[in-house]
Amino acid sequence: MTDDLRILIVGGYGVFGGRIVELLENEPRLTLIVGGRSLSKAEAFVRSRTSAKARLVPAVLDRDGDVDAQLKAARPHIVVDASGPFQSYGDSRYRVVEACLAQRVHYLDLADGSEFVAGIRAFDARARAVGIYVLSGASSFPVLNAAVVGSLSSDISRVDRIFSGIAPSPFAGVGTNVIRAIAGYSGKRVSVRRDGIDGFGYPFTESMRYTVAPPGSNPLKSTLFSLVDVPDLRALAELWPDAKTIWVGAGPSPEILHRALIACAWLVRLKCVPSLSPLAPLMHFVTNHFVWGERRGGMFVEVEGVGNSGTAQALMAYAGRGRRWTTDPIDGRGVDHTEIVARRGSAPGCPRRHARTRTERL
Repeated sequence: MTDDLRILIVGGYGVFGGRIVELLENEPRLTLIVGGRSLSKAEAFVRSRTSAKARLVPAVLDRDGDVDAQLKAARPHIVVDASGPFQSYGDSRYRVVEACLAQRVHYLDLADGSEFVAGIRAFDARARAVGIYVLSGASSFPVLNAAVVGSLSSDISRVDRIFSGIAPSPFAGVGTNVIRAIAGYSGKRVSVRRDGIDGFGYPFTESMRYTVAPPGSNPLKSTLFSLVDVPDLRALAELWPDAKTIWVGAGPSPEILHRALIACAWLVRLKCVPSLSPLAPLMHFVTNHFVWGERRGGMFVEVEGVGNSGTAQALMAYAGRGRRWTTDPIDGRGVDHTEIVARRGSAPGCPRRHARTRTERL
């Protein structure tokens, strides 16, 4: 790592941006620019990081303002966009990306919007031409999800179905922009591949139950997972084109609040109301104040397909615990599972750690 590497974290005083700062602040060769729309919030956050070894600098980065001028003033080597909601950036959704390309600044984000991440490929040729990285979706969905599917499918000759879901601890804390994103897409049509047909699904109106139970750990309670709009729905379909069904869900808790969200999402799907966006402030308050349940979160990834040997195989892979093989001679099909449990409400650590890893490599 070079001396005085300047990293601008957009949304640096938010839930995810703040945790990226926490992971990087012990490196004295870094200058971390904590950016966002509110200078006072950025300054308050910087003052709160009393043990930081890196140099922390508050700054204004308002994507609705003059992004080019703000970027020139900050003079970063790397920009990490941890703000959002990426689903509602509008026609000028890539203004930060464009500014980074113009000033030859590396860019990565924690985008969870399927359309936003899919559109980032339009900048690939320009990024290569100026010698910078433009990386989108550096979060649990789709990066961690795709990595696990890739590992599991290495032992399968044909992938037929992919199911995955993440269940954050209710104590993990949810940022305003995450809630705004959920409120914006709940009940609205998204692209989904089902039974070999590229069709549509409606987030939070399609659900399934799953128990995350890796060996060596107490299982989570049976969790209700609902379809969500994440980049994986498109990215996994492109990476594994033979897959006939791809389903990705989230299992927020307490379940009674999840079911309330499902009911509201159905109102959008049935066109009784245009959107849940007006309810975002109320949803954020309820989610962060009416909290009870386990102080653990979990994630599962399940891949079904045909084994290389032509006989049915069930491969189970658990984080940090190796793999366990079982075989069953039934029509050559098998199932791979990966299950992860995060303790003490640490679920947001997955996206921030991937962002930190990418930043360190840059």
